[in-house]
Amino acid sequence: MDQETKKIGKYIGNELEYVTEVLASDMKSSTGGSWNNKLEKKFAEKFGVKYAVACNSGTSGLHACLSACGIGPGDEVISPAFTVIMDTFAILYQNAVPVYADIDPKTFNIDPKDIEKKITPKTKAIITVSLYGLSPDMDPIMEIAKKYGLFVIEDNAQCFLGKYKGKTVGGIGHMSVFSFENSKHISVGEGGMIITNDEMLAERARKCGGIGYKNLKAEEGRVRLNEETFQDPDYKRINYLGWNYRMPEINAAIGLAQLERLEELVQKRMDIAKMFDKALIGCNWIMPQYVPDGYVNSYYTYSVLYIGQEKMGISWKQFYDAYKKNGGDGFYGACSIPYLEPVIYEGNYFGKGSHYTGPKIKYEKGHCPIAEEIQPKIMQFKTNYRDLDLAKTKTEVLKKTIEQLSK
Repeated sequence: MDQETKKIGKYIGNELEYVTEVLASDMKSSTGGSWNNKLEKKFAEKFGVKYAVACNSGTSGLHACLSACGIGPGDEVISPAFTVIMDTFAILYQNAVPVYADIDPKTFNIDPKDIEKKITPKTKAIITVSLYGLSPDMDPIMEIAKKYGLFVIEDNAQCFLGKYKGKTVGGIGHMSVFSFENSKHISVGEGGMIITNDEMLAERARKCGGIGYKNLKAEEGRVRLNEETFQDPDYKRINYLGWNYRMPEINAAIGLAQLERLEELVQKRMDIAKMFDKALIGCNWIMPQYVPDGYVNSYYTYSVLYIGQEKMGISWKQFYDAYKKNGGDGFYGACSIPYLEPVIYEGNYFGKGSHYTGPKIKYEKGHCPIAEEIQPKIMQFKTNYRDLDLAKTKTEVLKKTIEQLSK
């Protein structure tokens, strides 16, 4: 690997060194290894919380959080109508009922006012989502949760080191979940992390993801520390219904090396976002996600609301094709509204072969009108370029495309 390639590569920190150490140590699992433990301690320290629990994905982390909060059959959990479907799936895994709140049309995040409208005596928790790297308005959400006695679980899969009124996003709700999937700020292939300041919730989440071993604790995920005890045939191991959501030691080693460079990784995305800002100067038909005063967006993607159809008579797909033709590498639309995905809208989550056994709910179009109107107009531009020169080229392509279509 030449010096220039190494300079702009994805894994240019201690990843190789740490993975080599894992392989040289007989590659123990997280039940007896130490890399998960190291990663958890450093992650908790970085985010200023007491406990961190590693898991094998952000989705499994969400499920473990709901389990830890005691969410069960028939309970209602409110989440935004504009997000990926994983939040919905995690709720269904607990046989609870997804309830959707509408969004703010400028930030694209959950609207606290609509949250309160959706609360019933069955409501037990709220899942917030820091969409595209931007925190929701957490103060009123926490006030609502306190008023009604609800848990708040932050889905921060797309937000690392974002800020909300001076606070690092992740330590505001009762629990928070991050994703280490390949496109995220920390990339280990697949993985995730739960953080909390509540010892009981941390222990329950760890047991949920660790096959329910009774000797798992809030701060300790290893279960084979006392070999003589563990090998005894009379030893009773399990006291919690759990799944195997443990993170492999190799992934934890990569995650630790990435965590050591987190500020650099986030700053690079923020620098690329500024390039996109510059490309949009003077354009009134592509509107960036609004970042309120006191917030810091960590820019998982650079996301905009495209209103070129209304303003210019140019469809989303026409703009996409023009951007690609000019040398752009494409951009992503927003995922469908969860309750309009076939698995939910057609009721496929319910019935024979399904894990879900709760009440069947029919979700209709028009349930959250703002989210439904915004979703087909979103464009997400990549911010995870490794090379800033390449990123600059792509933002210049965007500017060129806007200028061409404005004539």
